[in-house]
Amino acid sequence: MEFTQEQKFYAQIVQKAWEDAEFKKELVANPVAAIEKFTGKKMNLPAGKTLVVKDQSDDTAIYINIPAAAKKEADTELNEEQLEAVAGGVIDGGCFPPDFPGGIWHPTPTFPTDLLI
Repeated sequence: MEFTQEQKFYAQIVQKAWEDAEFKKELVANPVAAIEKFTGKKMNLPAGKTLVVKDQSDDTAIYINIPAAAKKEADTELNEEQLEAVAGGVIDGGCFPPDFPGGIWHPTPTFPTDLLI
């Protein structure tokens, strides 16, 4: 499996935090400054956005990350043409081919490297 540039970058930041207590402290306190110092590049966060880093290395605790709720859209129904466009069948075993390992999707955390300029 090939890792994306974002996954590699995220892994580098996490590895650095594991190895360097001072970097981890800076990363939690001021993530943008710590990452800019680490990479030597300026971060370009979208207007109104902040970067939050939480230290979840305490192995006596269980952490839950609550993502943003999906934006509520008007309760609408598809018309016949739209239904026809999305209609399809289901293969034996559901949405995954029978030989798909475990039939489970395992998400990988990513860090948006496009925020670096």
